[in-house]
Amino acid sequence: MKSAESKSSRPPADVIGWREVVALPDLDLPLIRAKIDTGARTSALHAEDQELYDRAGKTWVRFRLPGSRYHRDMQVDVPVLDTRDIKNTSGVPEQRLVIETLLILGHHHWHVEVSLANRENMGFDMILGRTAIRRRNVLVDPGRSFLAGDPVLPGSSTQK
Repeated sequence: MKSAESKSSRPPADVIGWREVVALPDLDLPLIRAKIDTGARTSALHAEDQELYDRAGKTWVRFRLPGSRYHRDMQVDVPVLDTRDIKNTSGVPEQRLVIETLLILGHHHWHVEVSLANRENMGFDMILGRTAIRRRNVLVDPGRSFLAGDPVLPGSSTQK
């Protein structure tokens, strides 16, 4: 029987905490606290005052992201990828808009699908679900926080 090390030529996984600071540069959001939630399938972003509109035959959404200690109060306009039934924290399905955006976690960069939800009474403006981190060569340490460091923007001289 082969050991796990000989099965894979993949480099060792980066360990991230159960909460991290990420960037969403497509949304002009340099820093936002995110809870890494492997129990949630879909990622979610706090979005208030959602308004759908048409731009060049495509459906877009405009929403407000209230300010926090990490970012200013801002209005975001982005194309809608999909509308899906997604279970809320109580397990009740609700219809949500889904967008796609670039996520930066430490030195990792990839596109993720994010549902827009009212997370006003939640501790984090963003949940990063298991689909977003699947096959990204990261392991979650549920007992630690902020292990990835600040997001390293593309083109930055400190990028690995």
